[in-house]
Parts: sequence; C-alpha cells; structure tokens
Amino acid sequence: MNATATEQLPVVVIGAGPAGLAAAAHLVERDLEALVLEAGAQAGAAVREWSHVRLFSTWGELTDPAAEKLLAPTGWVKPDAGTYPTGGDWAARYLQPLADVLGDRVRVGARVTGVSRAGRDRIVDADRETQPFTVHVAHADGREERILARAVIDASGTWATPSPAGGDGLPALGERAAADRISYRVPDLKDPATRARYAGKRTAVIGSGASAFTALASLADLATSEDGTGTHATWILRRGISGSTFGGGTADQLPARGALGLAAKAAVDEGHADAVTGFRTQAIERVGEQLVLASENGHRLDPVDEVIVLTGFRPDLSLLDELRLGLDERLQAPVELAPLIDPNQHSCGTVYPHGVKELSHPEEGVYLVGMKSYGRAPTFLALTGYEQVRSVVAAIAGDRESAERVELVLPETGVCGGAGLFDQPQTDEAADGGGCCAPAPALIQLGTAAPAPSCGS
Repeated sequence: MNATATEQLPVVVIGAGPAGLAAAAHLVERDLEALVLEAGAQAGAAVREWSHVRLFSTWGELTDPAAEKLLAPTGWVKPDAGTYPTGGDWAARYLQPLADVLGDRVRVGARVTGVSRAGRDRIVDADRETQPFTVHVAHADGREERILARAVIDASGTWATPSPAGGDGLPALGERAAADRISYRVPDLKDPATRARYAGKRTAVIGSGASAFTALASLADLATSEDGTGTHATWILRRGISGSTFGGGTADQLPARGALGLAAKAAVDEGHADAVTGFRTQAIERVGEQLVLASENGHRLDPVDEVIVLTGFRPDLSLLDELRLGLDERLQAPVELAPLIDPNQHSCGTVYPHGVKELSHPEEGVYLVGMKSYGRAPTFLALTGYEQVRSVVAAIAGDRESAERVELVLPETGVCGGAGLFDQPQTDEAADGGGCCAPAPALIQLGTAAPAPSCGS
C-alpha cells in the first residue's frame, strides 16, 4: 500500500478512557479519521469501576481543551472548575458526553488482541515502514475483525493489570489460592455487600499511595459507624515511615491529595489502623478462616480476615508483541520518558511535561499515551495525558512545530511514594547522616504519643 493510501486510513485509538477520548477529539479537530476501540461495554469503563472514589484533581484539571470545543455545540456545560468529582461524576458528566458526540467513531465491546504491520511480523525489515498497521479485534458478540490503520495510539491504561502482593513483583505464595479473600481495588463501602465484607473484620492493606490512603480512611470511617464495631486495618508498607509517607499534607499543591494522606495518618493515630514497616510479603497462608501474611525474612503478622492489595499497576504489553517498541527495562515506559518519571530519581515535582519526542518508538507511528505510557511508574495526572495526545496527534498530522511545543504547567508535589523507592530512611533527619539500614518489619504507632523510630533504632 502506498503512502497516500495509508494516510486515508483511520488512526486507531485503543481505549475510550480520558486519554483515548481526548486523542479522538484532537484527531477530529485536525480533520483526521479516528476510530476508538473500547473493550468495555461503555466509554470510560475502567473509570466507572472506581466510580465511588473522589479524584484529587479538580474539574479544571480533568477536561481536555479540544474535547471542550467538540462538546460546546451540544450545550454541554463544564462543571465548576474548583470542585472535585468522583470517578462516577467524571464518567457521567464528561467522558460519556464526549463519547456520545464522537458517535460511531467510538466502538464499545471491541477488545484489541494484537497490533502489527500488514504482512510483517516484528522480524521483517523489508518495506516495513511503508505498511499500514493491522489491528486485530475481538468483539463482544464473538466476531473477529482486522482493521488497517495509519497510526495507533494505545491509551488502554493499566487498570486491568494490578500489581500483586509479593514483594518481588510476583504473586506471593498462596496469593492465587486466597483470591476469594483478596481485593486489588479500593472498596466501595457504600455498597451493602462490600460493606458487610469488611465491617467488623480485620483487613490488611498493602500499599503506600493514594489508593492505600483512600482504603485506610474508608475503613476508619467504617470503624466509627454503628455497624462497623471491631473493624481494624493493618497497613503494610515495604519501606519505612518518612516525612513524605503521607504525601505533601497541607503543602501539597493538589490539596485533596494532601488531605487524603492526612486522613490516612489520622486512621493510624486514632487507633483504627496499625502500620507495619519494612515488610515485603512472601506468602499468604490460610489459617482456619483467616489469612496470615509472612515476609521474606520469616516475620508473620497476626491473622486477618481480608487483604486489600494496592501496590500499583503495570502495563499489558502482550497486544503489542509484534511491534518494535523502545521500552525501559525497569519501568516499561518509553526509553526517552523513563528517566523523567523514574521514582528512584525524581519526585513528582521534578517531572516536566512531555510530548511526542519522549513517546516515540523505533516503530514509527505507534504511541503509548496516558497511564500506560508511565509503565510501572506512579502519580500520573490527567493533564499530562491531555498534553501527550495533543502533541502526538500534531505529529501524526505532520505539524512537527506544534508537536514539539509542549506547554503545560503541572502542580509540584515533592512526593511520589512509588514502589520503586526501596528502603528509604524512616525519618527525614536520617538523610543527613548518609546511608541507612533496611529496617526490620516493625509495628508502629504514629503521632505525638509514639513517634516513628529513626533508622537503626
């Protein structure tokens, strides 16, 4: 197929979430044909699964300019820019209206199972760059389809592939066998069945990010309610407690995120949760009707009834196996982007906005955007995704000047809390003294009554 014919093909966007729908809006704005393929039954299917969770970004940071222009003629009114929506609000008041105005450009129940070059597997060099992409799709009704595309924007996210409990990145021994007692999502405690599952129970919460904060705060609220007597959480952290453990607090430029961290701290301070530090889960064992978590060094915790694993997400790259991607071996993010977002090196405040330059691969014309572009790195913001797709679509349209002009100011946070940070000192003061030990698992109580021990104590 010649270049002119290829340019008449659609740009296939994988995923009808915030980044995918924004990509389609930018394609429409540039008069390029867009086709969005969504595996779920509705646009924003992943967001709807956490509809009960309130975002720590305001409405002013959650809508894309090109999408707003597309929505304006329909009478859509942007919600109050200073308020914080839930995932359900975001889906109902923005994502679904945007999908509706995009019309038949969005296909739901269409799961992409593979992407390649027409007639070329990843080994073949000959005329590779002149061939269109082939996108294989499995439809909800059992049909299979093969779609030709001029470019592919993978905005499928990472929601479907949560990381396991095991401290080595693999499922802990017994984790799969205990699946009926393990959740990888923040529980919706307003749902009667879910509430009954955790009320009056002991629950282990594994993780150190915003999702873990949300779960701890929710369980603490349950513990103080009439039907929640006896509810208690054990918060399991793989590293020690530091000044950044609970986020930026009152100094966080995303105030809702700072408040969330403070709510998690209050859950511990008020006795609704205990914090266990330096604990890397190796096994989850059934003991009667309960579960016991064991660490890599043999430490065993008191039995719990439920486990909530909130250790982050990772990208599913299997559908891109036949493409030549340039991915960082650790983060599974594009090689040019990885150094900018590596939580071993950067706080969120030092990650600057980026575009097509950092998102390009050896396979020209394929881009990972949105949460998927960050691989295993945490703390992705919607604004980042919107800037990514603006730049990528400009490049696809041949407007390199616009593509390389990345203009976005992100809020500084100073904290990331990513799983990549390993055995950080338990107090900020320890940083002044050079190196520090990897703390042994320790049950601690936070607050003025019992301050966290310094490293080595």
